[in-house]
This record gives sequence, structure tokens and C-alpha cells, in this order.
Amino acid sequence: MIPALIDFQNISVSRGGRLAIDKLSLRIAQKEHVAILGPNGCGKSTLIKTITRECYPLYSADSRITIMGKQLWNVFELRMMLGIVTNDLMDVCRTDITGRDVVLSGFFSSVGIFRNHHVEPEQRERAEAALADVGALHLADRVVEQMSSGEAQRILIARALVHEPQTLVFDEPTNSLDLLMQRELRETMRRLAQSGVGIVLVTHQTADIIPEIERVVLMREGRIVGDGRKEEMLTEEKMSALFGFPARISERDGYCHVW
Repeated sequence: MIPALIDFQNISVSRGGRLAIDKLSLRIAQKEHVAILGPNGCGKSTLIKTITRECYPLYSADSRITIMGKQLWNVFELRMMLGIVTNDLMDVCRTDITGRDVVLSGFFSSVGIFRNHHVEPEQRERAEAALADVGALHLADRVVEQMSSGEAQRILIARALVHEPQTLVFDEPTNSLDLLMQRELRETMRRLAQSGVGIVLVTHQTADIIPEIERVVLMREGRIVGDGRKEEMLTEEKMSALFGFPARISERDGYCHVW
């Protein structure tokens, strides 16, 4: 049997002196399309950082964590198997670096190309192809500080795709994007999902949940409060409890909007 992408059992993670994740159990299969939905501060981003091994669970005799069947990973090898799209990368990226070098850095799990990195001709070809796939070839020589938020997001997706990962992880992907850029990003996510790449989407916006995502996990205060088929999770009752206000839902073209 193919091991699960992640299999977390009773894990707790502390950040800033408090429990960001509290006795959480979650299993996600490889190639699965899943959304993790919850309000800001509920522990979603900590969960992603636990998957990428930036955060580690507290020790507990009844906890267990495996990623693609393994408990121990070389972090750089793990990140070569995942494609991570997060604005955190741009926050630590030098503003004078070009789009091409941001994409190439995906081969080295870095946020830039440095003197110790040797870039092969094949890697340059794959970087150009990844830029073309997301419609960002014209950004190859542009420096980050001259890019809009939407353009930078395309560069990050190309970086995540360049090493042909098994799963793409999107962490709040539409933050800071205008309506047109949000629409284009969601269309890009749909194409990737339809190509067979696994998608793990972390968001507080139900409108980010593309039609190809069938499973939704609800998080609040570091815990999972719901996990199931999208139509069972995205109800007015559950959204009201999750976000703490009388929610109303409308649906259109496979998308769910809460207001």
C-alpha cells in the first residue's frame, strides 16, 4: 500500500509559549485534494510547518507522526518531495533577486541562489518550463521588489513546481491578492489538481476551495472540529460555529461563499 502523505496521531505543538496544536490527529493520503479551513490563529500554519519540519511536536507516549511512511527525514530531501507555496518565502527573500533565481532556489530548498549552489543546464531548462506553465516567463529577469503581489505569487508557484513534487501545499495563497489575481490563482490550482498533483490548501476563505477539492478539515483553537466531504462541512451551521458569527452560504460554479 502507498503510505499516507501524513499520518499524525495525538500531536501537540507549542509556539510562543502556548499550544498552537492540541492533541491533533489527521491522515491525508498522497494525491488527495484537501482543504484545511479555519479562522486566523487556529493553528493551520503551524500544521503546515509541522509537515515541512519547521516545527516539531512535543514528546508524548501516545503521539506518532509519519510523513510518507517515515518518521525520520532529511529535511532537504523531504522538501524536494513537497511544493510549498507560502508568502513567508517572499518575506525572507532578498528584494534584488530575480524571478528566475527564486524558481531555481526550489532545487536547493533555499530562497535564492548562492555561491555554493551549482545550477545545471537541465535545472535552468526546468525553471524556464515552470515559469511558462504559470504564465510568468516574462518575470524571469525581473527583481522581486518590482513585482506585484500577484506576480510574486506566480513565481512562488513556479518555484514549488520546478522539482516536480508529489504534493503542493498552499498556505493562505490569496492573501494580499486583488480579485483578478485571486481568480487566476484559483484557475491555476484547478489545472494543477486536474493534472494529478496532490493539493493541500490551508485557508480561512471558503472561496479558495476549488471544485476539485472534495474533503474539508475544519480547525479551531488548535484542534480539528470537523473532517469530511465538502458538502457536509460547508454548511451554515458549521461555518457559524467555526467563525463565530451567523454565517450565510451561497454557491456558484462549484465554489462556496460565506457572508
